[in-house]
Amino acid sequence: MKALLFGAGQLGQELARTCPDGVEPELVDRDRADITDAAAVGELVGRLRPGLIVNAAAYTYVDRAEAEREVAFAVNDQGAGNVAAAAARAGARLVHISTDFVFDGRQGRPYRPQDPPRPLSVYGASKRAGEARVLAGRPDAVVVRTAWLYAAHGSNFVQTMLRLMGQGEPLRVVADQVGSPTWARPLAQALWRLALNPAAHGLQHWTDDGVASWYDFAVAIQEEALALGLLTAAVPITPIRTEAYPTPATRPAFSVLDCAQTRALAGLEGRHWRVALRAMLAELAARS
Repeated sequence: MKALLFGAGQLGQELARTCPDGVEPELVDRDRADITDAAAVGELVGRLRPGLIVNAAAYTYVDRAEAEREVAFAVNDQGAGNVAAAAARAGARLVHISTDFVFDGRQGRPYRPQDPPRPLSVYGASKRAGEARVLAGRPDAVVVRTAWLYAAHGSNFVQTMLRLMGQGEPLRVVADQVGSPTWARPLAQALWRLALNPAAHGLQHWTDDGVASWYDFAVAIQEEALALGLLTAAVPITPIRTEAYPTPATRPAFSVLDCAQTRALAGLEGRHWRVALRAMLAELAARS
């Protein structure tokens, strides 16, 4: 079966790397097919006739989206709809990636897929609109929300922290926003399981296990990187409140996702985010 993977970022690359036997992945970046161009998407899907489409393409500049609302919605809403429409015409299975930012973070327990979304930012609103558009255009699609994604490549919090820590300057990191750091590798593996399971459809959640603040995450990154020789010296890391680091976009204070339903469908156990972080950094150290 041919699988068309829109989005060649950190998740798209991990999807290509973890592709199961019997599936032929075709990784598509923006230069090859911009998902905001319905004709280009339709032509590519019509020509390749994939049995599966995974849409990991997205506008992810959370703060910039506040000033670029039209661009964010063009990609995350209309673009997602273009992919869903092309999948429906081709009769292709569709998996679409969404985010924890569809929630407002005011709930005291992990969010289930069925909980009402209340995004606080343009980015979150655009991703929520895309979810609805995908499921309207392809009702049997799988829409998987994830959170705090990182990998050994691409732009993400782990790479940023390693760079700043390597410069030796003290860091101040927000400690009152809580979520679940998630390595793109196990997410990709879960997406393949869901894609190949006909019983999987609708809204799903997948993150690594456990919770952390951004401060907790930064401290763990430094400790693990020092142990692996990726850093040579520790820097002071000070926890701060959100108001001490104002940003254009409002972020949810608590965006932990309940993944029980999705774990059962994927037939996979989760693992703690720190175990996953250690494995990713070990891979990074082996290449350096």
